[in-house]
Amino acid sequence: MLSRNSRLLLIVLVSLLMVAPVFAMPGGPPWKNGENLVVETGCSCHGDGAPSNDVVVSISGVPRAYTVDQSYNFTISLQHASNLEGGYMIWDYNMGTLTPGEGSMAVEDAGSPTGGVSQSDVGNDWEITWTAPSSDVGSIPFQLVGNAVNGNGNFDAGDTWNILSFSISPPGTTTNDNAENLTMRTISVGDYDALFVAEEDPEAVEAERQEELAELFFDEGNLFYFTTLSIIIIAAVVQGEFYERKFGGGPEHLDRSLAIPQGVRRSAVAAIMLLLFAWAVDGGQSWQVLLTLGMLALWAIYGVYRTIVQARAVAQPKDMV
Repeated sequence: MLSRNSRLLLIVLVSLLMVAPVFAMPGGPPWKNGENLVVETGCSCHGDGAPSNDVVVSISGVPRAYTVDQSYNFTISLQHASNLEGGYMIWDYNMGTLTPGEGSMAVEDAGSPTGGVSQSDVGNDWEITWTAPSSDVGSIPFQLVGNAVNGNGNFDAGDTWNILSFSISPPGTTTNDNAENLTMRTISVGDYDALFVAEEDPEAVEAERQEELAELFFDEGNLFYFTTLSIIIIAAVVQGEFYERKFGGGPEHLDRSLAIPQGVRRSAVAAIMLLLFAWAVDGGQSWQVLLTLGMLALWAIYGVYRTIVQARAVAQPKDMV
């Protein structure tokens, strides 16, 4: 029997196991990974624990030199051959003011309410605002870490991350040679060539192959089924005509007063079926539609043929009673 303290300890451990997944839900990366800052060293729980050039982390709208108290709009982007979304964290060592935009949030553990910003949920192309300090504090360093995830909900080797370190020079230390488009820049880290060499997921390839096989079996199964059915129906009609003429004395006589209206009706149906069949051929309809309309047209034509044959048949004594 477990003691009361043992039972209490067991309950606490189970509760912690149940709570643990909550901390793994999207909502921004942790500020620290052990004793290391995630924004400086990355997160070892993603990928293989090391930064990867397969993901290109970039930030645009960055000035070469800041102007005191001026605000700048940054756009943070992730690019990967297959992982289209992920997360990020940026920090300016609390030297300016970082303001999160839509899809972002302030990092409370960064040492200042405005010192660090990260994503609030999985996404991409985040827009944030950075306001320069109110005085010249020299060159301002930045740390940006971006993680492109594969979207399976797990921390595994399919997630790739990279770290970008850059700085903004103090006021009056750079010139742009009258080229205004050079005052803002895009900074990135990673291998752009890797974006065009996507590794195929074996499970996805196999699933696609199985889907193609299923569609092939379905199409060929329908083809063989309807083709066989059509052959059986035509063979039955031909056999019926043969036995009727050889052993049944030919088709039964149909009086002209009945044959004429019946022939008109069946001719109208045959004309409609032929028009529908011509429409299907001209419109490039599927073979199933063509086969169905073709069989209906043949059935209607056969009905007209039967009416003519019965009207021409010699009346027997039983037909005059």
